[in-house]
Amino acid sequence: MKVWIFFLLCLAGHAMAAPTEEAVVEELLIAEEPIAEEPEVGANPVQVEIEEFDEAIDIFEEEQAFADNPCLDHHCKKGKVCEVDEDNTPMCVCQDPSSCPASEGEYEHVCGTNNVTYESSCHFSATKCALEGTKKGHKLHLDYTGPCKYIDACLDSELSEFPLRMRDWLKNVLVTLYERDVDNNLLTEKQKLRVKKIFENEKRLTAGEHSLDLLAHDFEKNYNMYIFPVHWQFGQLDQHPVDGYLTHSELSPLRAPLIPMEHCTTRFFEECDADNDKYIALEEWSNCFGIKEQDVDKDLIV
Repeated sequence: MKVWIFFLLCLAGHAMAAPTEEAVVEELLIAEEPIAEEPEVGANPVQVEIEEFDEAIDIFEEEQAFADNPCLDHHCKKGKVCEVDEDNTPMCVCQDPSSCPASEGEYEHVCGTNNVTYESSCHFSATKCALEGTKKGHKLHLDYTGPCKYIDACLDSELSEFPLRMRDWLKNVLVTLYERDVDNNLLTEKQKLRVKKIFENEKRLTAGEHSLDLLAHDFEKNYNMYIFPVHWQFGQLDQHPVDGYLTHSELSPLRAPLIPMEHCTTRFFEECDADNDKYIALEEWSNCFGIKEQDVDKDLIV
């Protein structure tokens, strides 16, 4: 019996030491098969396998949400909110002023051209929307930020000083944007190239409190530095729609915060509208800031 056991062990050892040709081929085939990637340590294998399925589910749920509520993808202008009709079709209706969030302080108040203080721009826009189609609604605009107050009349001598400060301010705003534009999202490449020339010019008057005489002298001496900033500001305002003309509403982002600080703001922009057609064209705008007619260039509005 011991002899047979010894004999079987020898056979087994021989088989392990010298595999058959078929076994070698089988091992090679197995080695060539791609090895399935194992999930990272600590990862749920089932979760890894159904990850793409989950993404498809998310997309489906997002599409379903829009189907259930079309207003999620429907934009309404200020003063209006989205509602759906009986056919589940989205439409914009005037917002109820009482639904506007309560203001957190006086700094959120705004003054209308009707000399009425509104709790916030939301309350103002909702009120204006309700007056659409009426004479009052046509005349009502946002005048300035903050509660209504007495604004001194602008004298002729003061009116001539306003563009001096405005030109210098526009130039400094552009230079500041250029300095802070680390992520290239404040200015376009074309704008940056133009502002770079201003920024690197050694003759540039740096930001600060300057006398009117110095501002006037700098404009005369370094006139070319001011051409692009004036065009740039026009382009920033001409957005709704982009048509080469500024309406009262388009001027509002610039006028509203300026009026409490510069009491000549309203008169300045009123007189910019030389033909009194309620629109300020690029030529009128440029003339107000002292830009010569031959230097007015629509291509500078990039």
